[in-house]
Amino acid sequence: MSDVKWPAPGPEAPSPSPTLIGQGLFWQDLDVGRKFRTCRRTVTETDLVQFVTLTGMIDSTFLDATAAGPMGGRPVPAALTYSLIEGFIVQSLIRGTGIAMLACAQEAIAPVRVNDTIYAVIEITGVRPTSSKGRAVVDSLISIYNQDETLVLRYTSKRMLAGRPATEQAG
Repeated sequence: MSDVKWPAPGPEAPSPSPTLIGQGLFWQDLDVGRKFRTCRRTVTETDLVQFVTLTGMIDSTFLDATAAGPMGGRPVPAALTYSLIEGFIVQSLIRGTGIAMLACAQEAIAPVRVNDTIYAVIEITGVRPTSSKGRAVVDSLISIYNQDETLVLRYTSKRMLAGRPATEQAG
């Protein structure tokens, strides 16, 4: 048996309300120049096969393990690299606060291969509140690196983000 003394259950939620975890940042929490770093993730053979099958990118460069391509190793589409990093951003930085991706421009710089480990640095480059509903357009530069700290892909994004709810702004 445990010696922990649990509080008696009450009919209502604790006061003050517990802080929500897992919520992305509101635009008011972002300043130009602020940087964030994602976790690292290894790109697997399964990632490659599922992605190219799902998207129809069934080129032999991606599916023939015996092909000796010009890039060496098993290259993965830049779109897969981008998608994995966007997954990190959606799950953390903008979860519940992201409204829309308004624009995106990518530049593939070096190949990413199966078994490479990638991560990204996100730099906020612009925050412009809109005229309605407490929203803002947030610009960022996302730089993706591999395990050797080689820049492999970079892109800019323009997103619409939600603002802090009026109930939180007053307090």
